[in-house]
Amino acid sequence: MSKIVHLMAGVALVAVTSLAFAEVFAIPADQIDPKKVYWGEAAGFEKAGEVDYDSVVKATPEYKELKKKKIERGTGKYWILMSQASDRSARAIAQVGQDTEYDLIAAQGYLGSLKPAIPAEDITKLILKQLEQSLTKGESLAKGEK
Repeated sequence: MSKIVHLMAGVALVAVTSLAFAEVFAIPADQIDPKKVYWGEAAGFEKAGEVDYDSVVKATPEYKELKKKKIERGTGKYWILMSQASDRSARAIAQVGQDTEYDLIAAQGYLGSLKPAIPAEDITKLILKQLEQSLTKGESLAKGEK
């Protein structure tokens, strides 16, 4: 019986120790660019991801419609579709932030350019997969409709 207690105490100690060594990062206040932080709090995070935002926007049905119909930049229809593509991209990024351990998602290359650089994993493919899943679930082109 005492071996079980010792084993449980050892497991608890390992769990607490690994939590104590989880590194917390923060973007220095003078280097924060809110346009490059898509999800999470720049003041404190443990696991950062980075995304190629343009790739995500270009994967949206709204952007594809722009290209297919050759809608001219500067027209009302162009800006409406770009706004919808941007909104859809932001929702996919937020969903990945909610569903995964990534507690900060930023523009690709941003965190690596900071002084000191902050490590981040490229999660563009993960976000593209989320975008695809939301489309297969029947999310319409109109914001929030299903």
